[in-house]
Amino acid sequence: MLQPKITAHTQSYTVKGREFEGFLADGSGGQRAPGVLVVHEGRGFTQHPKDRALMLAELGYVAFAPDYLGEPAVSLDHAFSMMRPFSDNRRLYQDYGNTALDVLRRHPHVDPDRLGAIGFCWGGYAVLELACVADLRCVVGFHPGLSLGPLSNPSNISAKILICVGDQDPYVPMTDISAFIAQMNQAHVDCQILLLLGAPHSFTNPEPYAYATGTLNVGYDAVADRRSWAAMRSLLAEALQETR
Repeated sequence: MLQPKITAHTQSYTVKGREFEGFLADGSGGQRAPGVLVVHEGRGFTQHPKDRALMLAELGYVAFAPDYLGEPAVSLDHAFSMMRPFSDNRRLYQDYGNTALDVLRRHPHVDPDRLGAIGFCWGGYAVLELACVADLRCVVGFHPGLSLGPLSNPSNISAKILICVGDQDPYVPMTDISAFIAQMNQAHVDCQILLLLGAPHSFTNPEPYAYATGTLNVGYDAVADRRSWAAMRSLLAEALQETR
């Protein structure tokens, strides 16, 4: 099978009067294609989400990786300080996410009725919150920050959900996974959990941290990365290629 011709460029956009620069990768080959949002980890907008956007473009999607925080974190305290406004005001997850989705909706090669979102770590929680208000067909969270608390309105989620998490993740303990499952069951959400035994936190990201986390069981795991990406591909194919 021939690979689609991929075009990629930085994309400027504005959220609440502040200008951000994201990364857009188009693998549509000029045809109408699904759009996928790619939200970064709590360490900020690094190369990792851009690489994942390109990987999605290789699959024929139009992918947009937005920047929620404005700069990469240089310390753990710096990361937490940039994430804190979102914890204080959950509406920000939705505002930033919907603005980023608008970039995809307006793209000439994107079918606005076939949108999905994936997110990593903190970004995994961000896309789950976005699913509470946006018409997404599917959402995938990789080692997502479930410890950030209950979702604002899970009963409003129409997307198919996939959570990929390692059982050795210190930031996503089993108690948080169980609480999330209870939320999904209560809201009757179409949800699946891929639990990867032995996998640490941030298992999809081979980038070294720009700062020490001071926590064990944080880092890249090639097997968990490959298996979780395959599970994501399956869900995206199911949810974004079907007709309603």
